[in-house]
Amino acid sequence: MSKVPGDRKYTKDHEWVRSEADGTAVVGITDHAQQQLGELVFVELPETGRSFGSGENCAVVESVKAASDVYAPVAGTVMAVNEALGSEPGLVNTDPYGAGWLFRVQPDSGAVAGLLDAAAYQRLVDGAG
Repeated sequence: MSKVPGDRKYTKDHEWVRSEADGTAVVGITDHAQQQLGELVFVELPETGRSFGSGENCAVVESVKAASDVYAPVAGTVMAVNEALGSEPGLVNTDPYGAGWLFRVQPDSGAVAGLLDAAAYQRLVDGAG
């Protein structure tokens, strides 16, 4: 069973967003997503300063099974990326909600409002089998 922390919001595409006190948001993929992908061998992150719309392809995670696009859960501008993933992409597998975060974004106003809470995301995952 996948872990679903209650302190963040989720997308139907299995990304998570955690709002920070400074107004930024940290983005990653869920435990369910990393389990489905298997062992990650490469992560392509967006460039710092890049702006994107909600749902736009913004990163790629590649596993021994397949490559998968990561979609921006919120519209905004990339403020920082997790440089550690360049040499240790497996951090996404071992700690998807902590050390395996992908990037930090300055979200557009109200961007997080339409996302799923933990209970709704858990129902989605349970229904997906």
